[in-house]
Amino acid sequence: MLQEVVATRYVTPLREGGSLPGIVEADDLGTYVMKFTGAGQGRKTLVAEIICGELGRRLGLRVPELVTIELDPVIGLAEPDQEVQELLKASGGLNLGMDYLPGSFGFDPLAYEVGAAEAGRIVWFDALINNVDRSWRNPNLLVWHGDLWLIDHGATMIWHHNWPGAQASAAKPYNASDHVLAPFGPDIAAAAAELAPLVTEELLTEVAADVPDVWLADEPGFDSADEVRRAYVAPLLARAATVHERITLDAPTATRPSQAPGWLTDRLPPRRKQAAGDDRAAAAARTGEEGGR
Repeated sequence: MLQEVVATRYVTPLREGGSLPGIVEADDLGTYVMKFTGAGQGRKTLVAEIICGELGRRLGLRVPELVTIELDPVIGLAEPDQEVQELLKASGGLNLGMDYLPGSFGFDPLAYEVGAAEAGRIVWFDALINNVDRSWRNPNLLVWHGDLWLIDHGATMIWHHNWPGAQASAAKPYNASDHVLAPFGPDIAAAAAELAPLVTEELLTEVAADVPDVWLADEPGFDSADEVRRAYVAPLLARAATVHERITLDAPTATRPSQAPGWLTDRLPPRRKQAAGDDRAAAAARTGEEGGR
């Protein structure tokens, strides 16, 4: 199970997120980004955050540590924002926290180079969990100490909003054409060969066990929290084996144009060509040096 802490101070809201997450301090002296059960997206967003975040961490991807946070709404009594007050009042009890990464900044595809192997692992992982929220519009990637960190997995596993159609939904392809890392030549085949064998029933069962019972209770069509957990395992297990065959990274066409803005599509290719040219120039220089010895 995830570590459980108690919120001791509400610091400030983060208005970049639609669910109005907030920065809080806790009794373990840690600082966390808290996501609230009382937010409009509901508890399934938090379930997805745990299952996908912990799965990503176990696959070797960088995801900030997750904890559950016990919240007493009285800690926000001094908060002047009425919207925040109402959110805190609606979220008493257990909520989700993500380790706060001080000094991190949002990923900019024009300023940060990503290797094909790392891009492939992230795109394959997003295809596995059907993440529709890592595009150029909203990368949901942070750069911290020079490394990429994956955040915000609440908009994943769309099938858990309609359990009767889960297997059919999970069998659908994944269009990564507008993924923020698509321009970096992600090596999907290598990622699948490396990561797919790691996604076992045992691993997925462990990850699902991290979800608190209270967030799975009273799910329509299920008799127990463990039954809901098993329902999360099945689609991911089946999808891991073959999703790499259904990932599309097609170039834009007249019938399916890219939605990326011109400043991104026009500038990314030259930047990568320049990098390739720099590599060739460096190789030529090395050859010249060796020939002159």
